[in-house]
Amino acid sequence: MAYIEPRKNKQGEIIAYRIRVNKGYDKNGKKLKPYEFTFKPDPDKTERQNAKALNEAAVEFEKKCRQGYIADCKQTFADYADYVIALKERTGVRRRTIDGYKRLLPRIIETIGHMKLTDIRPQHLNMFYEELSRRNSRRVEPRATSKVDLKALIKKKKLTLQAVADKAGMNVNTVSLACKGERILESKAGAIAKVLGTPITKLFIISKDSTPLSNKTILEYHRLINTIFKQADKEMLIPYNPTAKATPPKAGKSKINFFEYDDLEKIQAAVDKLSLKWRTIIHLLMITGCRRAELCGLKWDAIDWENERIFIHINLLYSPEVGLYEDTTKTSGSERYVKLPKESIELLREYQAWYNEQRTLYGNRWHDTNFLFFQEKSGREGLPMSPDTVTRFLDEFSEREGLPHLNPHAFRHTMASILCYNHIDPVSISHRLGHSRVSTTTDYYSHMFKDADDINAETIADILLRGGKNKAG
Repeated sequence: MAYIEPRKNKQGEIIAYRIRVNKGYDKNGKKLKPYEFTFKPDPDKTERQNAKALNEAAVEFEKKCRQGYIADCKQTFADYADYVIALKERTGVRRRTIDGYKRLLPRIIETIGHMKLTDIRPQHLNMFYEELSRRNSRRVEPRATSKVDLKALIKKKKLTLQAVADKAGMNVNTVSLACKGERILESKAGAIAKVLGTPITKLFIISKDSTPLSNKTILEYHRLINTIFKQADKEMLIPYNPTAKATPPKAGKSKINFFEYDDLEKIQAAVDKLSLKWRTIIHLLMITGCRRAELCGLKWDAIDWENERIFIHINLLYSPEVGLYEDTTKTSGSERYVKLPKESIELLREYQAWYNEQRTLYGNRWHDTNFLFFQEKSGREGLPMSPDTVTRFLDEFSEREGLPHLNPHAFRHTMASILCYNHIDPVSISHRLGHSRVSTTTDYYSHMFKDADDINAETIADILLRGGKNKAG
C-alpha cells in the first residue's frame, strides 16, 4: 500500500506530499529504495478537493508501480536508446541494421534525447517529423566543385596527383575527381587547397543541398524511434507507445528507374570498349538483376558451370567499424540460383582465364580471397571490391560516354521490366530478383504487369473473338 508523508515548510505549513511505494528486498535481504512521487496541492482547490486528488494520485501511482511502469521513470530517451541498440546488437540483429540505427540516432537525440521516456508524447514526435520535412534540414557536409583547371595548377606547382593526395591525407581518386570537375566534400577540397597554398574559395564553388528530407527518410527516423519505444513498452517502462499515436508522413511510391531499348543499345556499345573486368561486371548486372552487394559477394565456387547458373547467397557490405564484411543476402531466405545464357558463360570463362593470369602476375602480392571481382591497388591485389567502387565507376563511365545515368539498381529494374513485358510470370521474376514475397515484385512493377495484361487481353481477343483461331496452334 502507498505511504503518504506530508512535507512542511519552516512555518509548519504543508507544501507537498511524498508518496512512497515499497519496492521490496534484494537477493541479500536488503531493503530496496522505495518508489517515490511528489504531489503538490492545488492552491485554487479546497482542502477536501486536494485530499481527494491526493488519494487518487496515490492509488494511481501504486498501480503503475505494481504494473512495472515506474521502474525507470527518470531514464532519458538517449540513455535508453543506447541500451536498446546494444541489446539488438547482442541478440544478432544484422550489422547493416545496427549501422543504420547509429547513423540516424544522433539527430533524434538532439531533439528528444534529454527527455524522460515517460514524458514523450505523440506531439513531440510530430514536431520532430515536421522539422525534418523543412528545407535546409539535411545534415550533410557541403560539396565543392572546382572552378579552375586544377590539373594545370597542380602541374604548375610541380606536383603530381599522388603527391597532392599524400600531403592532403586522402585517396588519389578524390584528387582525380576534383580535377575532372566532380563534386567532392568541402573538407577534402579544403585539404587540397591548403596543399596548393590557395584559399578554397578561389579554387572551388561550395554548394549545400537545401532540399527537405524525403518522406522515405523521415519514415526511417520514425521506425527507429518506434523500435526503441516498442522495447520500452515490452519492458513495461511506459504506459503506451507514443509512436503508435504519432502521424509520420506517408512514404509514397518511388519511381522505377529503368533503361529504354535505345539506351540499352548505346550502353552496350560503350561497354564493349571497356576492360574485360568491367565488361563482365556490367554484363552480370544486366543479365542477372543482382544487387551490387550480391555482385561483389560472388566467389568462383558460386558458378555452376555444368548447369550454367550462379548461386547468389553472399552480400559484401561495408561498415565504418569493420570495413568490408560478408553477410547474408538482403532479404532473409533469398539465396538463389540464377540461370545464365550461353553468352554469359562464355564471357565468364574468358574472364576466368584473365583472372588466373593476374593471379600469376601478382605472385606473392596476391591475396587469395576467391572473389570474382578484386582490387588492383598496390598492396590490396586480390582483395574483394567494394560495392561503392561499382557505383563510382558507373557514375564516371556514364558521364564520360554521355549515357543516361547508370547505377546498379537501374540494371536490376531494367531486367525485371523486360521480363514483365515479355509475359514472364511474377513468381519466376520474384525468384530471379530474390524477393521474399511475390507481392513485393507485383507492388514494384504493378504498372508493367498492367501493360503486359493489356497485351494478354488483346491476344485472347485475337484468338477467341476476332477469327484468329489458327493462332492458337
